[in-house]
Amino acid sequence: MDLKPANSNNPAPTGQLPANIMHFARVLRDAGLPVGPGAVLDALDAVTGGGMATKKDFYWILHSVFVKRREHRVLFDHAFEVFWRKPKMIEQLMQLLFQQVRVETKPDKKKAGQKRLAEAMFDQDEAQSQRERPRDDIELEGEYTSSAREVLRSKDFEQMSAEEERQAREAIQRMRMKRLLVRMRRFKESPRGMVDLRSTLRKSMRSGGNLAELKFKARQTREPPLVVLLDISGSMANYSRVFLHFLHALTNDRSRVQVFTFGTRLTNITRELKRRDVDEAMELVGSHVNDWSGGTRIGHILREFNMKWSRRVLAQGAHVLLMTDGLDRDDVEVLEAEMGRLHRSAKRVVWLNPLLRYAGFEARAVGIKAMMPHVDEFRPCHSLNTLADLAEVLSGSRELAHDPRRWLDQAADKLAKEVRA
Repeated sequence: MDLKPANSNNPAPTGQLPANIMHFARVLRDAGLPVGPGAVLDALDAVTGGGMATKKDFYWILHSVFVKRREHRVLFDHAFEVFWRKPKMIEQLMQLLFQQVRVETKPDKKKAGQKRLAEAMFDQDEAQSQRERPRDDIELEGEYTSSAREVLRSKDFEQMSAEEERQAREAIQRMRMKRLLVRMRRFKESPRGMVDLRSTLRKSMRSGGNLAELKFKARQTREPPLVVLLDISGSMANYSRVFLHFLHALTNDRSRVQVFTFGTRLTNITRELKRRDVDEAMELVGSHVNDWSGGTRIGHILREFNMKWSRRVLAQGAHVLLMTDGLDRDDVEVLEAEMGRLHRSAKRVVWLNPLLRYAGFEARAVGIKAMMPHVDEFRPCHSLNTLADLAEVLSGSRELAHDPRRWLDQAADKLAKEVRA
């Protein structure tokens, strides 16, 4: 692609460039970015309007038009590299769509969003024709098959295509949240329960001391506050994006929910998530949060939360959901101290870690070992099934299988065996 500076003396770019821009916009739209016809026209006007001298200028022109949310930067960068800069990457994306012969080679590190971009780069009919096999070669047994819904519910969020992710978001919106009600010290009028002597005597005095019907009272109940701390660093990007939809449904389903995101800074997004329309809420969150897909400083973020927010949001027996992979080596002593302070301030701390999707997970990372003693439950959070289990957790149920001491004991036993060996 040859780019020349466009000004009043130079003609506007011609040839295949406008058609390629429209094709690139379709790729972005199929990959999940909200790119409409108006954005395509704006991109064409911006390119032909002047000021484009290099490929870098061309990149930022398209970026300014097509990227509306911070979480879309990664997808846009990968799509731009594939479409305009690195044609050989198409072969790598094809491997995600079509079955090929496996060879014993070192697997490349997968980038976020590659599968969705691969599906967007190739026409669905073409992909289907590549996957088709002769009827004689297809042999299926009913006992080994499962419905598409069951496969979707157990599939890892990181491995989902754009269509599967859309179906997962719809399933989350239909998910029913279990409620946890705790008894308070205050009473309320009730048709049955304890006899309310004060109300009974008051009614008797109004009737001149005659016999009056007994009044009853019962304890008031309400949901305890819920505080969510969501890691949006680069390693958590694919999970936090889907989990935000779960938090939107949760925020609009129950009261007294506070949601914070953190990477390199702490951001309160509770007000944005309270919008009834999920697309509007996600757009507001994307514009409000400034540290998407960056690094993470869990210890310092917890210190900021404990200093500025804990007294305001952790009162009255609040429960805390902490979703992070715990991969933080920056000042482990601070992390351990702040986790202990958080645990003492909250009624219950549940740690959601996507790394538990691996069957052989071990608590070996220094950050994980520092955080584990200060949580009440340690749960996975990488699929629709785990989110459904989390809805059970919010009702107050506990399972010994998710006791963090299980992983701590396993790590201690393995270390002892290594020392003896």
